[in-house]
Amino acid sequence: MAHYRAELTGVFGDPVDDNPTCVLEEAAYAALGLNYRYLTIKVLPEDLETAIAAVKAMNFKGINLTMPHKIKVIPLLDELSEAAGIIGAVNTVINKDGKLIGENTDGKGFTTALKNNNVTLSGAKIMILGAGGAARAIATECALNGASHIYIVNRTQVSGNELARLINEKTKCCAEYVPWTENLAVPADTDILINATPIGFTPNQMHRPDIDYDTIREGMAAADVVFDPVDTLFLEECARHGARCFNGIGMLVQQGALNFTLWTGEEAPVDVMYNALAKELQG
Repeated sequence: MAHYRAELTGVFGDPVDDNPTCVLEEAAYAALGLNYRYLTIKVLPEDLETAIAAVKAMNFKGINLTMPHKIKVIPLLDELSEAAGIIGAVNTVINKDGKLIGENTDGKGFTTALKNNNVTLSGAKIMILGAGGAARAIATECALNGASHIYIVNRTQVSGNELARLINEKTKCCAEYVPWTENLAVPADTDILINATPIGFTPNQMHRPDIDYDTIREGMAAADVVFDPVDTLFLEECARHGARCFNGIGMLVQQGALNFTLWTGEEAPVDVMYNALAKELQG
């Protein structure tokens, strides 16, 4: 008998028109011959509760959440993962037999990308620029993966202290807030430097974080959450000083791969997803 119904996944957000996740997820579904669709859906804040109810009613396999829904969705869910509970934000929902489970794959995607490139997190000393949603997710996952010390660099003291306190209270890692002053030096014992801010994102690709790039030592790992452009000024300058550099595409693809597996139960074709996204972003 013919089977015409596709399994549904997608993303809820506002704005959401420029979210490229559909490119990599649809490529993965096609590569494995799965009858799945990934829909990019505009959901206004006042409609979030109705939209989440529709995930159950329409038997979605799951959904991604982007701004401004990552925090407000939490009371609408049935369960949270450990990471999502610590971070206090959800970017992925899995519909398991009508039970909606909240997960945060932002940080997991980032740490997976680093580990796949032989960057050691266990015992690492990490400097994270920023204290927003991406920084919270990345700091949490780095801590859960055994990082020994995390410097939280932020211009707003309240946010920086809050994130440092969260890591200290909820994980075994030691975290400290560092005020983001002009031409900030990178501590000499830093193993991994991470830009978790949107600085450098298109159309501001000529911008870079204000740090003293001369304090970056050879062999240090440098990673950027910004994926458009692929090669940011931040990474170019870090590479010029001898750092091993990792762009934001790796994080986005690994995040998408985790979502793919959570929804389908299948191993994600990561190479297919990476190539599809890189082709899209590089024109």
